[in-house]
Formats: sequence, structure tokens, C-alpha cells
Amino acid sequence: MIYILTGEIRSGKTTALSEWCKNRNDVDGLLCPDNAEGRRYFLEVKSKNEFELETELDTEDIIKIGNFKFLKSAFDKANEFLISADSETKTTYLIIDELGKLELRNEGLHWSAERLIPNCLTDKNRHLILVVRNYLVEVIVKHYSITEYRILTKVNLENLN
Repeated sequence: MIYILTGEIRSGKTTALSEWCKNRNDVDGLLCPDNAEGRRYFLEVKSKNEFELETELDTEDIIKIGNFKFLKSAFDKANEFLISADSETKTTYLIIDELGKLELRNEGLHWSAERLIPNCLTDKNRHLILVVRNYLVEVIVKHYSITEYRILTKVNLENLN
């Protein structure tokens, strides 16, 4: 089953997911919280390993979107992590935080999403939680040919077993 956790920008989607995951051992994937300086980073759910995503550097290793600069190498690492987490750990829930404008350009976490979404549509014991801004849900669903999904919000996330 595909779950789409949606809400407005900066509405606490990642924080709510982090809280939901806290005492569970059946969840893995990546969260994308902000650090103390307000820059985004990747957090591996199960291991709690962190790695840099947003940067202020101007190098060949960046992807720009709006005012943000993200490390291409971080997305490479994130995609590899998500694919391996799916195949190795066999957790019930796998989180991709988040799918947005970069993925619609076939960048960012597109590579892993493109592979993981079909797997979860056919395996009823595996669940994928996609974080998507509310105004992009329909476009993301179409882009990835998601035929069945349930919408989650911060409020009803607690009801997910």
C-alpha cells in the first residue's frame, strides 16, 4: 500500500513522522528534517545516521531549486540507501521524505521512488509512506502512475498501525 503524507509547506509533516517512528522497529527509510541552522539533511530512520543534503557551496555537485542548493552526491547516497533498505531489511513501512519538484524533473529521490513504488503496489505486506506537499499530490500520483493510495495527514498518521 502506498500512503501519501501531505500537508502545506513547513506544516510539521517530517516532525510528525519522526514522532510516529520513534518507538517502532518496523519502519525504515529517510526523513529530511532541518538542522539547528535551518538546513535540510537526511536522517536514516532505523540507524539514525545523518548526512548532509543542503549546502551553501557552489560546486559541480549541486542541484539548485528555488533558493535551495542540494548536494547531488547526497541524493545518490539517499537513493542507494532506500533501495538497499527495501531489499535488505524487509521492514513493514519505508519512508521517502519527500517527493516534489526535483522528482518531477527526474532528479532528487526519483530513482528510488521509480523502483520502490511499483514494488509496494504489488506487495500487500509492504507499505511505502511518501511525503508530498499538498499542492503536488495529483501531479506526483500521475508522474509515478500510482493507482492505489491513501492520503495521510499529521492527524490521522497516529491511526496507522
